[in-house]
Amino acid sequence: MALFRSIVTLGGYTLVSRILGFARDILIADVLGAGMIADAFFVAFKFPNFFRRLFAEGAFNAAFVPLYAGRLAREGIEAAREFAGEAAAVLTTTLAVFTIASMIAMPWLMFALAPGFADEPEKFTLTTELTRLTFPYLMFMALVALLGGMLNSLERFAATAAAPIILNLVLISALVLARAEVLDLPGHALAWGVAIAGAGQFIAIAWACHRAGVMISLPRPRLTPGVRRLLTLMTPGLVGAGVVQINLVIDVILASLLAEGSVSYLYYADRVNQLPLGVVGVAVGVALLPLLSRQLGSGDTVGARASQNRAIEFSLLLTLPAAAALIAIPHPIINVLFQRGAFDQAAAGATAGALAAFACGLPAYVLIKTLIPAFFAREDTATPVKIAATAVVANVILAVTLMQFLAHVGIALATALSAWLNVALLVVVLTRRGHIDPDRRLILRLPRIVLAAAVMGIVVWQAAQSLEVMLSGSLWQRIGGLALVVVGGALAYAILAQVCGAVNFRELTTVFRRRPPP
Repeated sequence: MALFRSIVTLGGYTLVSRILGFARDILIADVLGAGMIADAFFVAFKFPNFFRRLFAEGAFNAAFVPLYAGRLAREGIEAAREFAGEAAAVLTTTLAVFTIASMIAMPWLMFALAPGFADEPEKFTLTTELTRLTFPYLMFMALVALLGGMLNSLERFAATAAAPIILNLVLISALVLARAEVLDLPGHALAWGVAIAGAGQFIAIAWACHRAGVMISLPRPRLTPGVRRLLTLMTPGLVGAGVVQINLVIDVILASLLAEGSVSYLYYADRVNQLPLGVVGVAVGVALLPLLSRQLGSGDTVGARASQNRAIEFSLLLTLPAAAALIAIPHPIINVLFQRGAFDQAAAGATAGALAAFACGLPAYVLIKTLIPAFFAREDTATPVKIAATAVVANVILAVTLMQFLAHVGIALATALSAWLNVALLVVVLTRRGHIDPDRRLILRLPRIVLAAAVMGIVVWQAAQSLEVMLSGSLWQRIGGLALVVVGGALAYAILAQVCGAVNFRELTTVFRRRPPP
C-alpha cells in the first residue's frame, strides 16, 4: 500500500508538471509552429535531454539508488552521505569535462544527431548554436538525479517530482516574452531558458536535501571501492535503462532525413504520449526501485514479487485506457492542444498520425519502467542492456523500412513495436529466473482491464463522431467538445472497470485513507 501512496505522490506532481508542459508546448506551437526554428530547438532540447535521461536519470539512478539505499539500511545515514559525496565528486568532474568537450565539438556531433540538416546551412548553424546553449542543462540535471535519488531512498518523493515544474515555468515565461516581442529570437530565448531552468532545479533539490539533513559536500574525486562498484553497475545500464530514449533519438536522426517539420511532428506527438508515461510509468519506476531494493536486501522475496505484481496491475489499469483514447481520437486531441497560430491544419493532421502510432506502444513503455527495477534492485544492469540492444536494432530496421511507406508515422510505429519486443524479452528472462510470478489477482484482473479499456476506446470514438460539429468549430467549441468526450470516456471506464471486476474501488479508498509513514 505504501507503493500506491508513493506512486500517487509522484504521479500528482508529475501531472502538474505535464499540464504546465502542455501549456508550454501549446505556446511553442503558436509561436514557432512546425518550421525551421521549431525543428532546430527540438533537436537542441533533445540532445542534453537524451544524455540526462540516459546517463543521469537512467544509468546513474538505476545503479546509485540500490547502493545508497543498501548502505543507508546497513551502515546508517553518515556512511550513505559519504558514499553520495564520493559519487557526486566523480560525476560532476566527468560531466564537466564531457559538457565542455561536447560544446566545442557540437558542429561535428550535429552531423550524427541531425544529418538531414547538413543540407540546409542556416538550419544546421541555428541548431548548433541552440544546442550549445542548452547543453549545460545536463550538468545541473545530473546533480539533481543524484540528490533526488537520495531523497527517494528516504521516501521523500515530492521535491524530486515537483522539480520539473520549474523548467516549464521558465520556458513559459520565455515564450510569453517572445510572443509579446519583448525578446527577439524566440529559439534563443527558449535555449537560454533551458539552461537557467536547470540551475533553478538544482537549487530547489539542494535546498530539499538540506532540509532533510542529507545534503552532501564534494570531496576530491577519487575512485573509491563504492564508486568503482557504482561505475561497474552503470556501464551496461547506459543502454539498458534508456532504450526508449535511444529509440527516440534514432527517431530524430531518421526524421531529419524526411520533409521539413517531421522532427516537430514527432516531438509534439511524443509530448502528448509522455503525459500518461510520465504520470504513471516514471512514477511507478521511481517508487518501485527503492522498495524492491529494501525488500530484497532484507530477504523478503515474497514481498518483492507482490510489489512487482501490484505495480504491473496499477500501471496497466491507468495506461491501457489512456492508450485506447489516444488511438481512438488523436485528431481532436491534437487540434485542441496545438492547432492555432503558426501550427496549421496540415501540421495537426501529420502530428495526429504520429500520436496514434506512438500510443500503440504506450503500455509497453510503462511496463519497461515497471519491469526493469526487478533487475536493478538485484544489482543486475547487464541483462537489460542485452535486451535493450536487441530492441534498438529492431527499432532501426523497422523505422528504416516503415518510413519508406508511412514517412514520420512509420518511425513512431517502429518505436512502439520495438518497445513491445523489449517487454516480451524482459518478461521471459524474469520468468525463467523466478523473479516474476503473476499471482491469481493479476491473472484474473488483467484481461478485465484490457476489456474495459477496449470498450472505453469504442465509446470515446463514437462520442467524437457524435460531437464532430463541435470538434470542428471554434477553439472554445473544440475545447468543450473534447472535454465532453474525455469526461464521458473516464466515467465509462470507471463504470466498466468496476462492473467487470478490473478494479475494486474500495481497495483504493482504503489505501488513500491510511496515513503515510512519518
